[in-house]
Amino acid sequence: MIIKQIRLSNAAKEKLARLKGKTGIQNWNTLCRWAFCYSLEEGSVPTDIEIDSDSNVEMSWFTFAGENHEIYEALIKEWCLENGLPLDEKTLSKYFKLHLERGIGYLSGTNFIKNIRNLLDLSIER
Repeated sequence: MIIKQIRLSNAAKEKLARLKGKTGIQNWNTLCRWAFCYSLEEGSVPTDIEIDSDSNVEMSWFTFAGENHEIYEALIKEWCLENGLPLDEKTLSKYFKLHLERGIGYLSGTNFIKNIRNLLDLSIER
């Protein structure tokens, strides 16, 4: 487990709330999984910014990752390896959070996602 608790920023919470309304996906963790994977697919290193974990949206690693927790952990580890980063807990946690926040921003900022079908289409295009 790379992180025990995940707390989102207020900005990410607001973006996810809009995505929930557009897609009909009611669970934060499901949208967060999409966002995390979308950011990983981007291919670049997320900007190293300080993330304010100031919202009331909090979930455990197992709530985020579910029964596929090993896959999500392997994804961030592989991404770190490909980018020449160490696999220590601090680095994995940092880049997981950065990818999650960036992915939420990307998905909410595309203006392409107006419903669940648009989200599915976006995943097929990549």
